[in-house]
Amino acid sequence: MNLSLRTLACGALLGSMLLGCGEASVEVAKPVADTAAPGPSFNIRFDESLASQAQDGRLLLMLSNTDRDEPRFLVDNSLDTQLIYGRNVADWSAGSNMLIDAAHIGFPINTLADLPPGRYYVQALLNRYKDFQLANGKTVSLSPDQGEGQRWNRKPGNFYSKPVALDITANGEYEIVLDQQIAPIEPAKDTQYIKHVRMKSELLSEFWGEDVYLGAHVLLPKDFDQHPEARYPLMVFHGHFPSDFGAFRPEPPDPDLEPVYSERFSMDGYNIIQQQEAHNNYLRWIADDFPRFLAIEIQHPTPYYDDSYAVNSASQGPYGDAINYELIPFIEEQFRGLGEGWARFTYGGSTGGWEAMATQMFYPDEFNGAFVACPDPIDFRAYLTMNIYEDKNAYYYPSDFQKITRPGHRDYLGNVQSSIKDQNDLERVLGDRNRSGQQFDIWEATFSPMDEDGYPADLWDPETGEIDPEIAAYWKENFDLSYILRRDWKTLGPKLVGKLHIYTGDMDNYYLNNAVYLVEEFLESTTEPYYAGEVDYGDRAEHCWNGDQENGNHLSRLRYNWMYVPKILKRIEESAPEGADVSSWRY
Repeated sequence: MNLSLRTLACGALLGSMLLGCGEASVEVAKPVADTAAPGPSFNIRFDESLASQAQDGRLLLMLSNTDRDEPRFLVDNSLDTQLIYGRNVADWSAGSNMLIDAAHIGFPINTLADLPPGRYYVQALLNRYKDFQLANGKTVSLSPDQGEGQRWNRKPGNFYSKPVALDITANGEYEIVLDQQIAPIEPAKDTQYIKHVRMKSELLSEFWGEDVYLGAHVLLPKDFDQHPEARYPLMVFHGHFPSDFGAFRPEPPDPDLEPVYSERFSMDGYNIIQQQEAHNNYLRWIADDFPRFLAIEIQHPTPYYDDSYAVNSASQGPYGDAINYELIPFIEEQFRGLGEGWARFTYGGSTGGWEAMATQMFYPDEFNGAFVACPDPIDFRAYLTMNIYEDKNAYYYPSDFQKITRPGHRDYLGNVQSSIKDQNDLERVLGDRNRSGQQFDIWEATFSPMDEDGYPADLWDPETGEIDPEIAAYWKENFDLSYILRRDWKTLGPKLVGKLHIYTGDMDNYYLNNAVYLVEEFLESTTEPYYAGEVDYGDRAEHCWNGDQENGNHLSRLRYNWMYVPKILKRIEESAPEGADVSSWRY
């Protein structure tokens, strides 16, 4: 789960200028003309040097009252978010104007007609779409991932303008030119311990009507080449799109690294802590007494999000089968994995926590344990702060005379920073038809049936929040993990005994602990068979607590690749079948 837009760190190359990183010159422009429109308007075009063919996509206009960074990196659901407006474009030719004015939706001020006059730093960006001819005959126009993990504000190939300071008046008319293009991303390079694989998925290629590739970063055990006889257990780390294998650094921390303050953890020098923990992880991994495993992080972005949620779905295709029956066997064959269910384990946090649990449930014989940290909603009776089966509206609590919005994000003391409506309003600006690349849209792209137009069906009306009970029923039968456990426990339960380990903070920022309570109630009250796993809570711990009762999340989130190893080893000792290879990898 990731309900806030990610930004680049200070010092990253931002087109041809840096904002908020020392001195930065900002070009100042004046209004072109006044119009009679009920608010300012912006005529936007893209330079013909960027492309000769017409473009489809989502045109976004950002306005900021601060120059601490480019406006495209200052839009999110925090209290200090800046402004954004959006519209679709189709067959947009170079040199021709595309208008954004008061008729187009925005966030958090939803119309330019209400924009207070003043000086703003203004920037526009085109998130480019392409057509996909699906195997079922539907055609959908979506933004393909370009190796960045579906980040519209840094997607290679997207067009954008340099930030410009504008003195905006009530009815001013302004011109913006997109004359920049985001550069391609350099692929990660192999090292002694980390290898990168990429394979074409036949299953996904058939669904999408074009070649689709899955990738993975593979962490090899110490002395892999010196032990050709060894075959290894596999640890699958699920989560958001990884640019490389995370939290693993053979080099000690850079002694010249300038400390950077972490807003998330209220901590100065967190970047130094990250490097130290990554180096500590390396030292643990190569220690003589550390068991030898293969550990992988998977790349499976879709045109809807930075990953597929690792399950088969109507609008994204058979990603669950592709990962578990194509990619994982491919990796195990290439790197001498044991290739059997008793020797595979999965874990992750947030989105990765949900994926780990779903993978263990939907492929129960293929894995021997799931470590499920701070999972996205695993019971849709507690879908954040709503029950999708009983509540009528996703945005507001029921009341005859009041209009109280459902909270969407809080801190550990319960202070609310944004509502579910706020979060969805931003997604509506970034893209319609579930094309924002953000959290609620990927849940619908994963959990919903496909609509008649080829896009995911909406669980609720994006404007009003009114919930569709038919779509909710589809979610229940196919992706409500708690309901599926209850429905299928007689046959599924015996295959899950000893395999489910669930952890969450009891003050999770997104209220995800509420769903865990409901799952725990079922698991602990069911004895035929008893699940024989664990559910644990972090006192006042925020998102994404992962079971470490001794250290804060600022440390434990960097230790996934070894913190569950003792439990994995115990599980192998208890459950490996007779004659299984439990020794070749223990050198």
